[in-house]
Amino acid sequence: MPEFQPRVFSGVQPTGNLHLGNYLGAITKFVALQETHDCIYCVVDLHAITVPQNPAELKASIREVTAAFLAAGIDAKKHIVFNQSQVSEHAELAWVLNCVARLGWLTRMTQFKEKAGKDRENVSVGLYAYPILMAADILVYRATHVPVGEDQKQHLELARDIAQKFNLDFGEEIVALGHGDAFFPLPEPLIQGPATRVMSLRDGTKKMSKSDPSDYSRINLSDDADTIAQKIRKAKTDPEPLPREVEGLAKRPEAENLVGIFAALEGRSKAEVLEAYGGGNFSTFKSALIDLTVAKLTPIGEAMAKLAQDQAHIDAVLEDGAARARVLAAETMKAVKDIVGFVR
Repeated sequence: MPEFQPRVFSGVQPTGNLHLGNYLGAITKFVALQETHDCIYCVVDLHAITVPQNPAELKASIREVTAAFLAAGIDAKKHIVFNQSQVSEHAELAWVLNCVARLGWLTRMTQFKEKAGKDRENVSVGLYAYPILMAADILVYRATHVPVGEDQKQHLELARDIAQKFNLDFGEEIVALGHGDAFFPLPEPLIQGPATRVMSLRDGTKKMSKSDPSDYSRINLSDDADTIAQKIRKAKTDPEPLPREVEGLAKRPEAENLVGIFAALEGRSKAEVLEAYGGGNFSTFKSALIDLTVAKLTPIGEAMAKLAQDQAHIDAVLEDGAARARVLAAETMKAVKDIVGFVR
């Protein structure tokens, strides 16, 4: 395998109403990675339309995610921030990869089964095939690393399988055209931090989600200090005091979730949090969690609100990022066309 330039790619769907799970599961990781890697951060709007969208709301959500990136501290001048639909090479490479991937690989994707449910015959083809587009998102930049949560590891494994099959299927052409013995890297997962999967405040066995009918199940990035405090006070717990050891969190999903949130927000391990608060009651711990959450999130919410008033600035960031992303993506697609045998 040749040496590839280290590069991080990741995307966030513009589904609106960003919450603490989005922040701890993705955005805060993006901010940290930009200190050590060349990063490409994408608002994946092509993925969003695999399920029905209101066009006006979709535009607003694309800008909201961009504002969250900027408010959280992502440097759009040093790194690339853009929305996927502005770079047509994503969709173009996805078609080539559709012809490399095997049908059986897609049928094993557990997320499709979960999202489609029993009405599988009536969902869009896009919902079924979107892991191929996700592979194209990564490979069109020949990215070497992808920050993912546990629920996305299967999709990254698929991207690796597709990259490997392309390299094998076109091995002779890749060598002949001077790309070494492999054109695409096999991207590696970056799973960081103690709370990569943030759960509902009402049910510690379910992921925090904007689709939950109860607003008390999540902390939105737009929530003010009083709302954050109220939601944490009402967060579900159990009657036992906090354990002193991490092992004591087993079979206590709500306690584990709150400790994980605290650990992620403060950049400490769960063991360190329990060292400070273990043996105490939840009310004391929740008060500390309120103070920490308010201190971390309210400046981001205020910055997002300010950015929302300057739509032209957000659009300019996306346009500039797309122009820089397009240079990299176009270079990859030219090589892919030559490798596959297209005339260009």
